Parts: sequence; C-alpha cells; structure tokens
Amino acid sequence: MLNVVVVDDEPLARKGMLYRLNEYPTLKVVAECGNGKEALDAIAQHQPDLVFLDVEMPGMDGFAVLEQLQQQQLPMPYVIFVTAYDHYALAAFDVNAIDYVLKPVEAERLRLAIDKAIKAFESKDVQKHKSQLAQVVSRLTGDDAETILERLSNEEPVVDSRYPEAISIKDSGEITRVMVVDIHWVDAAGDYMCIHTRDGQTHILRKTMKELEQELDPRLFVRVHRSAIVNVNTIVKLQMLPNGEHQLVLSNEQTVKVSRSYKDRVKQVFKGA
Repeated sequence: MLNVVVVDDEPLARKGMLYRLNEYPTLKVVAECGNGKEALDAIAQHQPDLVFLDVEMPGMDGFAVLEQLQQQQLPMPYVIFVTAYDHYALAAFDVNAIDYVLKPVEAERLRLAIDKAIKAFESKDVQKHKSQLAQVVSRLTGDDAETILERLSNEEPVVDSRYPEAISIKDSGEITRVMVVDIHWVDAAGDYMCIHTRDGQTHILRKTMKELEQELDPRLFVRVHRSAIVNVNTIVKLQMLPNGEHQLVLSNEQTVKVSRSYKDRVKQVFKGA
C-alpha cells in the first residue's frame, strides 16, 4: 500500500484525481492540498510514498515545492507531475522520471504512470529515483541533469530560483501580481511593456524591454523581435511567410513577427521537440 498526497490548486481537477485514484486499492490518499504550502505541511506530516504534484500553482509552484523539500531536508517522495502544458511542449520530455500526466487526465495515461510508481517503489532503488527525478526536472527547467543530481546529493535546492515567480504591476493606485508562467507574450509600446496573459488580459508595465528580459528566465522566454518576448510553452508553430519573413503562432492563435536577427534563437526552441 502506497500512501499518496494529491496537490492541485484547482478543486475540480483535485476532485477528479481523487475519484480516479479510488480505483486503485494499492493507493491510499492521506492528504489533498490546494497549494504548495499545504503540500509541504502534508508531506512533512505524512511522509507519503507518492505525490501527484501540480506543476503550475500560484505562489509556490511544483518546482518550488521540490526546492523547499530539499531546503527543509524532508524525505523526497516519488513524484508524478500533473501539468496543463500542451502536447507540443511535452514532446521534448522523453521522460525518464517516475512520470507526468497531462490535464485533463486520461485514465490509461494515469494507469501507466501509477504502474511505474509502484514498480519503482517495490524496487526501492533510491539512486534510480533520484536520477529519474533529475531527468524530469531537467526536461521541465532546462537545467543539466547531472547538476540536479549533484544538488540532490548535497541536499541543495533542486531548482534555481533566481528569477521571480511573479511580476508586480502598478496601475491607477493598484498593484497587480502577474504570475510569470501565465504570461503568453510581451510587446513594447513606447516606454511601456504590454504583458499579454493566458486569460486574455493585457497589463501595462512601465519598464524597458531590456530590464524585463533580465527578469524573465531565458529557459522559458525567448526574444523574437527587438520589441517582443514570447513564452516558449505557448509556441505552436514557426511559419515562413511569402515575403520571406517568419512569424510565430501561439496557443491562443495570436501571431508574433520574428525579426531576422532573432530567427536563430527561435529555431533553437524547436530543436529536440
């Protein structure tokens, strides 16, 4: 019997996962959590064998949870990532980790992930588990797997957190906190930046493109034009236009022009995908 913790900030997604896990008599859900803080508390209290961990959560995402587990020297459970990343982003994984499942969760895909977890637990191969975890974090973050393994061995944070998780935007006496993972793309409008988010909103930030680019993780954002930055996980296609120019098609069907000087950077995004 494996003790399980389910972590997801979306109540319906969490409820759906709990419903599906009821079909597995070898799994016992000991806690469900709606955010990263609750996850850390539950893992410390229950020391579960397996955690279904949502990647994208406000405040403390799945990577930050892993980082805190390391910093607090808590036992590292087996992890199955749960993510809303689109298939084109996941195509680069070639996952050797315990596994991931894509939202909305498919029953067969979940079964395969659970089978992997059970086999890994039965083998009790701790070093293999660390290697698998390092591989999936490497795929998700762009960090070298050997570097992540070294961090695990030295009980250092798994994820480099020098880039902020959110950007604060002041407007008309209010401050809006925009999560970086929710940013689709950014374009310049004079002395202002227009930050376009996944919910269709546009936030105006008074900052230069260079200043904003330095705040964004280059593994997740690519400069495609002197006045545009794009989240790589929103890129669906790179199109060549009849006039010889290029443009990106994003997951929200928005198109963004690619300038000649940044074309090679953009093509790097598609390598290995």
